Amino acid sequence: MYFMALATDYDGTLAHDGLVTASTLSALKKLKKSGRKLILVTGRELPDLKEVFPEVGLFDKVVAENGALIYTPASEEEQTISPSPSADFVDRLKKRGVKPLSVGRSIVATWEPHQATVLDVIKELGLELEIIFNKGAVMILPSGINKATGLAAALKDLRLSPHNVVGIGDAENDHAFLRASGCSIAVANALPAVKETADLVTREARGKGVEELIGKLIKQDHLIARKRLRGVLLGTANGKKVYLSPVETVLIAGSSGIGKSTLATALTERLAEQGLQFCIFDPEGDYDGLEGAVPLGDGSTTPSKEQLLELIEKPSTNIVVNGLALKVDERPDFFAELLPGLGSVRYRTARPHWLIIDEAHHLLPRRREDTRAVLSLELPGTVLITVHPEAISTGVLRLVTAVIALGPKAKSVIKTFCKEAGLEAPKSIPSPKGDRVLLWRPQDGKKPFTVKVIEPHQSLKRHSRKYAEGELDEAGSFYFTGPEKAMNLRAHNLIIFAQMAEGIDDKTWEYHLRAGDYSKWFRQQIRDKELARETAEAEKDKRLSPEDSRKRVLEAVRRRYTAPATAPER
Repeated sequence: MYFMALATDYDGTLAHDGLVTASTLSALKKLKKSGRKLILVTGRELPDLKEVFPEVGLFDKVVAENGALIYTPASEEEQTISPSPSADFVDRLKKRGVKPLSVGRSIVATWEPHQATVLDVIKELGLELEIIFNKGAVMILPSGINKATGLAAALKDLRLSPHNVVGIGDAENDHAFLRASGCSIAVANALPAVKETADLVTREARGKGVEELIGKLIKQDHLIARKRLRGVLLGTANGKKVYLSPVETVLIAGSSGIGKSTLATALTERLAEQGLQFCIFDPEGDYDGLEGAVPLGDGSTTPSKEQLLELIEKPSTNIVVNGLALKVDERPDFFAELLPGLGSVRYRTARPHWLIIDEAHHLLPRRREDTRAVLSLELPGTVLITVHPEAISTGVLRLVTAVIALGPKAKSVIKTFCKEAGLEAPKSIPSPKGDRVLLWRPQDGKKPFTVKVIEPHQSLKRHSRKYAEGELDEAGSFYFTGPEKAMNLRAHNLIIFAQMAEGIDDKTWEYHLRAGDYSKWFRQQIRDKELARETAEAEKDKRLSPEDSRKRVLEAVRRRYTAPATAPER
């Protein structure tokens, strides 16, 4: 499910002439059984609402008095989020002949044409009050209090995001909370201005329109999200903006160092701008320092499952789970242990809205067909990032709805994906050039096309600790073998490399030096062009003795990665 709550107005939407029909009540019960929350958002005062609608207990939260009062039917707790009306203000209105006049916990209400008198009294007393209209009703509330602020308070208690709420209404005072909802619906009898700004308009009026919406939510939740919600901006194609749907499972794949993490960083910036929560699983520390996210774990500290679940409960908190302290072979098990708890939160709240899994071939390897992992990823919004799509669990690949292929091997990425997922490869695959990528949605029946992708505002620096202290996989490690291949010493990070380099004999050191092995490793695996350039100079300088060349290379390494006072992060 993507939409976890229905927020509905009462008069003119749920109710007709103040009454809710039996069929509408039945539909509400059915929606609640689906695991979703019900929120009633009304301008009515609570005692009046309880009198006309004794079934109010169906709702998880009631936003009454046009946003000023939050009521929890299960506990009967009432919470006012704005001050009580001034006695002087109420007395002045009565003396000026404003009738009828209703005074609630915070709201003061009357009917047209008394708005002019109300405005005069507000000016006379110098009060910070606002007038809100609702089909002839005149409601007076403290400035900034409306149905949207009330809904926000209710959602905070429920630990839900407004992005996962469908709001439905009919009148002027519903505009605020409809705009604040992830998807806004107007019933057929709604005012024209409400219909114009709504994402959808029901065919039926009032309660029947609510029933119509509930039927669609239960049967077509993801379809509504995919078609009606804009999603996150990926880039442009043929002058048009291209978005990723909030319910997509996306595979980002391409050669090493081609820009996958850069694209992911740009996407997180757009998510943060939209208030969409994300969680990144970062096994190699590549997202250390990402703006707008709380880091969990580092090169020496393993992230905590308890901390992750605690942070995830806060809809506005984004998280980067850094697995650098874990050994490569420990990461899949650690990730698999986190997924059930995370999946439970996503099932209950549809958050985090996006789960971004870097080095997915390590965390969801093909050799491990883990049902728990697949079930957790079936939930909305997942991005899988990898160099090796063929090494990802087949069950996970079959969930992918969009493939983003980068670099000169983009065409082969799509072909490999199709082979592993059991799909027929598209006959025509264009070659992306420059800063473009390939985008293909297998289920759309359309051919892949190129997209000019967005760029990040921040320049995310590759975290040096990953290479200094972490554990590169076997393919990324350096091996001291010597000219006779008599040894096979693996250096899985730069600290180990430096220690081994100091201990090996001159013959072995020189063998790799003259072969250009050090600069090649620094350039291709450590991805440090400047270190590779400096090392290449030492490799080519045959005047240097083994001792001098060793000293020059190791000084360059330590200056960048192991000297905290001076080494810059890349």
